[in-house]
Amino acid sequence: MPRRFRHSLFALLAMLFAAPAPAQDDAGPAGARPEFRQDSLNVFRRFPAEDRQKMVDFYEKVLALEPLQPIQLNATTQIILFHVGRTGQIKLAAGLQEGRRYHPGGIAEATGIRLYTLRYPDEATLAARFTANGHAAPRFADIGEGRKAALVRDPAGFTLQLIVEPGVSPQTNGVEVGINVSDLDRSRAFYRDFAGLEELPPVEDAFLGVTRYPFRHGETIINLWSAGHDLPADTGSAGIQYVTGNVREIDAAAKARNITVETPLAGVPGFNIMTVWLNDPDGVTNYFYQMLD
Repeated sequence: MPRRFRHSLFALLAMLFAAPAPAQDDAGPAGARPEFRQDSLNVFRRFPAEDRQKMVDFYEKVLALEPLQPIQLNATTQIILFHVGRTGQIKLAAGLQEGRRYHPGGIAEATGIRLYTLRYPDEATLAARFTANGHAAPRFADIGEGRKAALVRDPAGFTLQLIVEPGVSPQTNGVEVGINVSDLDRSRAFYRDFAGLEELPPVEDAFLGVTRYPFRHGETIINLWSAGHDLPADTGSAGIQYVTGNVREIDAAAKARNITVETPLAGVPGFNIMTVWLNDPDGVTNYFYQMLD
């Protein structure tokens, strides 16, 4: 099996069968940061099983993402993979995880991952795919510098921002992840100091109506903002995967910092991998994965 698909298989095995676990308090090297082994981050979407075919059709036929070989975990469970950017993936997993909370919808309706952003070169072609597949065409607004943007929702209610920008495509430009957070200082510290992402200058985003705090790893940007008070938490609709070379050190650093461990450090029997699932300050899954040499 190619190494790229092996990464996907083991990541999704852990994702589907993981269960929330209490925070760990053991001491460890608090300064450890990921040693990245992929020039992007992968993202995943969980959704009700009955929406499976509609979701697959939307991401493949409407959003025109390149499908990868699906993974058949067992007789009833299949994971659908899509290529985004040069190295990243969007993973669709049918079935909601017990113990997680789900509030898909607008960018200020809950904390957690609220938005994926994808870029396209041509508005007319994109709109035609929507209407050809039974969806209303996106309503684009000018956002300056020759670009347009629209917000749409996938069949399971999760928001996507589509940006039309000449010369780009989802096949060559990675996904952006938008996270509404309850405490900007805590979340910025998590993604900068613990997850090891490069912090970029804040952006006043008139289209979304928020100040975005971007963090970058390779082709992927994670945007943080804080909108609203006393919001419900969406901890299950979406998550982030990091492909690293030092997952044991990441696990120890998480314990030293009292970061919540969703699924403890472990391997998958019969395979030479190691994983640990952690939560950011708002309960968003940050999954660290290492293929052992």
